[in-house]
Amino acid sequence: MDPVFVEIGTMVEQPFKVLCSAIGIYKIIVVTLLVSAYCSSLHIPLNNKCAISKDNRTADCSGRYLSYVPIEALPLSLEELDLSLNALQVIHERDFCPLRYLRVLKLQFNNISLIEDRAFNCNTLLEDLNIFNNSLTSIPDKALEPLANLQNLYMSNNLYRSATLSDIFSTFTKLKILSLGGSLIPGLKEGDFRSIQHIYLDKFAIKTASSLKQYEQGCLKFIRTKNMWFDVAIDQKPNYLPIILQDLANMTFSELRFRNLFEFKYYTDREDIFHGLKDINMQQLILYRGKFNENVLRMALVSLQFSPVKSLSLLSLDFARSPTFEEAGMGSSVTDLVLDDLILRDISNPDILRFDWHFTWFSKVRRLTIKNVNFNFVPCDAWDEMNVIELLDLSKNQLQDTYLYNRQCDYVGKVPALQCFNISTNQLSSLVDVSALVGEFKKLQVIDLSYNQFGISKEVGVCHWRQNITKMILHHNDFGKSDLSCLPTTVQYLDLSDCNLDHVDMDYFQRVSDLKELLLSGNKIKFIPPGWSNPTLQLLQLDGNSFGLISMSSFKEMPRLSQLKAGNNPYHCTCDLHSFIQESTTKGKVNITDWPDNYRCYHPEAMLNTSVANFFPGLLECDIRLVIIISVVTTATVVLALMLLCYVFNVPWYTRAICHIIRAKYRAYQEGLGISKTFAYHAFISYSHSDADWVRDQLLTCLESNKPPYNICIHERDFMPGKWIIDNIIENIENSRKVIFVLSKHFVNSEWCNYELYFAQQRAIGKTFSDVVLVLKEPIDPDSLPNKYCKLKKMLNTKTYLEWPKDPKQQIFFWAQLKSVLGKPVLTRDRTISIRSRISSRSSNSTLELHVENPMARQPKVQNQEVALPEMNRDEGNLVYTEMSETDLSVQR
Repeated sequence: MDPVFVEIGTMVEQPFKVLCSAIGIYKIIVVTLLVSAYCSSLHIPLNNKCAISKDNRTADCSGRYLSYVPIEALPLSLEELDLSLNALQVIHERDFCPLRYLRVLKLQFNNISLIEDRAFNCNTLLEDLNIFNNSLTSIPDKALEPLANLQNLYMSNNLYRSATLSDIFSTFTKLKILSLGGSLIPGLKEGDFRSIQHIYLDKFAIKTASSLKQYEQGCLKFIRTKNMWFDVAIDQKPNYLPIILQDLANMTFSELRFRNLFEFKYYTDREDIFHGLKDINMQQLILYRGKFNENVLRMALVSLQFSPVKSLSLLSLDFARSPTFEEAGMGSSVTDLVLDDLILRDISNPDILRFDWHFTWFSKVRRLTIKNVNFNFVPCDAWDEMNVIELLDLSKNQLQDTYLYNRQCDYVGKVPALQCFNISTNQLSSLVDVSALVGEFKKLQVIDLSYNQFGISKEVGVCHWRQNITKMILHHNDFGKSDLSCLPTTVQYLDLSDCNLDHVDMDYFQRVSDLKELLLSGNKIKFIPPGWSNPTLQLLQLDGNSFGLISMSSFKEMPRLSQLKAGNNPYHCTCDLHSFIQESTTKGKVNITDWPDNYRCYHPEAMLNTSVANFFPGLLECDIRLVIIISVVTTATVVLALMLLCYVFNVPWYTRAICHIIRAKYRAYQEGLGISKTFAYHAFISYSHSDADWVRDQLLTCLESNKPPYNICIHERDFMPGKWIIDNIIENIENSRKVIFVLSKHFVNSEWCNYELYFAQQRAIGKTFSDVVLVLKEPIDPDSLPNKYCKLKKMLNTKTYLEWPKDPKQQIFFWAQLKSVLGKPVLTRDRTISIRSRISSRSSNSTLELHVENPMARQPKVQNQEVALPEMNRDEGNLVYTEMSETDLSVQR
């Protein structure tokens, strides 16, 4: 356990016991808070856990109130350690010794007053050391000596009394960045930096006291660096500046920066202290913070006219008018300041724009930035001085429509070279006025109007834009209640992010023919309109909107679309979304740049907040092609099966049978109402071809010789030739009062007999088989019948049948019983004549004559020639035509 915690625990243990016994548990809370406050005052960590990377190479221990280095909690493989913003006071010899692979160590913003001489002896690989803003009273030369690989050393803002570097620094041959100094260094001496005269730095920064009291000429001549930063205030000794600039003469710098050059008061003398700037070969000059007036600024600008400087930055200056400045017309103006970049930023006084009452210092500037200078008015003569400006940045000011575009000014031919115009973060609200202003800028291509107030008020007017505008930035405006008709149609890049849009204006986008990049992030778009056509669009951002449906069809009219950003939308996890994601991620036609972290399901509710990447619907649910294939195959299989069943089970025949069943039911209904019906036949006899002789010789002879005779229907004689045999069967069964079935083993094997049995049974629905008469020509065991004769089985088991006796004496009783079942053969004369006419008609059509008067001799007669009659083979189930002679005219079943 940490010894500090042991000490604190021992110190508070007894008071805790006393409080618990005396005033109860409630007081413990107060004491706990007091202990926490006490620990904080001593910088004792209440939570000293460091954030360590997974690979154990970096550890972040910043801002944890550490008063010691928690070496026990750190992996030995660390390469980067951040201990900034803690309460360290001393770096001991063994604090970092276990970390032999350490390369980066950050100790800034602590209270370190001592670094022991052998503190970094084990850390020879250290490349980056930051001890900025501590309490060191001297440069820790001995501690730094082992660090031969040191590249970046930040040790400024300490309590040094001297800036002299020892000879140890001459060994740091790899050093690239060096910053030193502090607020207690009174001056700079000639030999302070002699030890690094052979080291070529990328950056050197020096800080001295707020009022430099001493500077020895030649102090900086030993510095070899690309970038020189001075945090040196010359309020008390302004004459030191020419000496400093003289030491820098003929040196080459990428950047020369002066911070707080005049920290507390303005320079009011007439001596030009900036004349040495013209002798320094620098690319960029930065004047950061400090007090500048018109006179000082003019001195600097006049000297810069003769220097090779390309960039000037005036940052966070406290600018004021000079009470002694004398206006001398154009002679006092800066007219030859040639710059690639002029940056004026974070200056509270907008008078700096025309410090000498003219804007001539802008006349030869290519890129001008005036950002956060609080000006709200652009005079007409300012545009006259910007003839070579290619980029104009007026962002973060207070410009309004009427102050930016003054109808009293003539803008024709102004800023002829301007290509990029940034007026974002102002108070503009009229696109009509902006278009009227920039409509005169002939080469303008890019315009940034973001963070303004467009769309708040409905304006009246027509916008006229230059045809050369290709990029327009409009994010963070309010177009929710206005359309986009006032935007240019020549743009190739359009940013409408966070503009409160609730729909996509198809009319506008159909007119933008060259659009390549469109940003619509952060709006309220509720759906992607179908048929959205942009043939040239390559990049589309739709993230952070309100639509939930997206599919491949949403962008099918965008053939060149290659990058899409559409996360953070309330997606409905459907097959279309899954297909779109799969199509995009696997085939790579469209690169979804923010996939998969920002894609989550909003609907259905069961999948709320589920990552779309984890949404895998069923194959049949989403693959319509597979569904169609399965449906087609299934349908084809069913159709083929039905066709097979129809072929096997003669379904067409059963279909017709159903019609006749309905007729049978209707007949039964009529008979139930007492409606009488007259039949053409007393009985229809169904028999097998093998039993035909017995039927003709015995059954038919007996019944038709009765007085009066029974009118019997048999297929050989009474079926209509040329008519479908099924129709013959159904029609004659319907026209017969009774149906007699001659049952034998041959009957069972006859398919046609089974049909006749079926129709007879269907006719008997509702009549309890009263019209069906069963005659067993020979004994039949019902259980031996095939399963397909279920109807016959049922009738043999439930209906009384007549059995043909072999004994002639018993046959008399058989005939009596049969006639009793058939009833008396009573037919009206008119009906008999109708029947005979029908029979005669059938005979003439088939060249076959039936003699009804002589029932004993009902053999068909023919002419003196042979005729073809249909042979109905009931055993085979087929209709066969055969040549029949006069002596053999029996129709076979």
